Amino acid sequence: MDVFQLLFATLIFPGLVFLTALSFLTQYLVRKLSARMQRRMGPKYVGPVGILQPVYDFLKLLRAKELLKTRYSMIRAAEISLLLGLSSLVASMLLLPLNVYSVGSPYDFLIFFYMASIWPIIMIIIASLSMPGPYTSVGVSRLLSILTVSEPAFFTGLLVPVALASFDTNAPLMISATAVRVVNLWMNPLTLPIMILVTISLIVAVQSKLMLPPFNIPEAEQEIIAGYETEFSGPLLALAILLHDMDTVVSALAIVYLVLGGPAPFSHASIEGVLLVILKYFLVITVATYVKNVFGRYRIDQALVLLLKYGLMPAVIAGVLGSIYLYL
Repeated sequence: MDVFQLLFATLIFPGLVFLTALSFLTQYLVRKLSARMQRRMGPKYVGPVGILQPVYDFLKLLRAKELLKTRYSMIRAAEISLLLGLSSLVASMLLLPLNVYSVGSPYDFLIFFYMASIWPIIMIIIASLSMPGPYTSVGVSRLLSILTVSEPAFFTGLLVPVALASFDTNAPLMISATAVRVVNLWMNPLTLPIMILVTISLIVAVQSKLMLPPFNIPEAEQEIIAGYETEFSGPLLALAILLHDMDTVVSALAIVYLVLGGPAPFSHASIEGVLLVILKYFLVITVATYVKNVFGRYRIDQALVLLLKYGLMPAVIAGVLGSIYLYL
């Protein structure tokens, strides 16, 4: 029975099928919200109110568009890298409290972060370098420059509430324990400033981690065409876009559970808990989309300075304050 439950969790919910569907829905929401903010219509032709447009775009790239290659292209290496990145994100979903088949354990936050944040980035870089080109090299170098600041900021921003919420339990750095207790940190006047700093840090870190404006320097279409994605086409481009959308979903869900408390104070089994998770997820996506449409792209030097000031520093300060709070 456990084997079938694990297969269901991996392949259906909250695994491959659910994550893929939510990725397409999230892409639709981002495109629709962006269009409204820019006084455009957005997707509207494929499916009811255009909701199937991301699915159509994915299938068109996957089946109808030609895969272009150069003399030095390593297509199989790129395909395998992107598929490994997708698999890692699917596996990370099993560690969230959303999973009906619990596989959590103490310190599972560290495993989750590695699978949800580190591994997909490594795979996208390997995939890009497998399709070499002058613009690809520039895009990868810019991507690595951004990640040297954004990934530590994202990790620290998530680590602080996890450490605070699970410090005095027998489940240190455990995601499920954090999701249950993190709401208390918002209610405590001593930890409220810490959570505010963490939220500010994560807003900035997520924008840069997902290469959304104003931190989309690695893509910078007007300068380097599409950066690390320049040599992607057809099925490779479809997988790269899906990997980005899945990364968006998993990052947003990590914030929902580890910072906003998921369904708390309700449970997943209740209608109120499900609605609260949906509301918090929509809030995270809306904030990211709003920032995306309000700011223009920064230069690489400007981006790194702002990431240090508003991404990494608030997280570090929150970590110092959290350490003081725990040992008082």
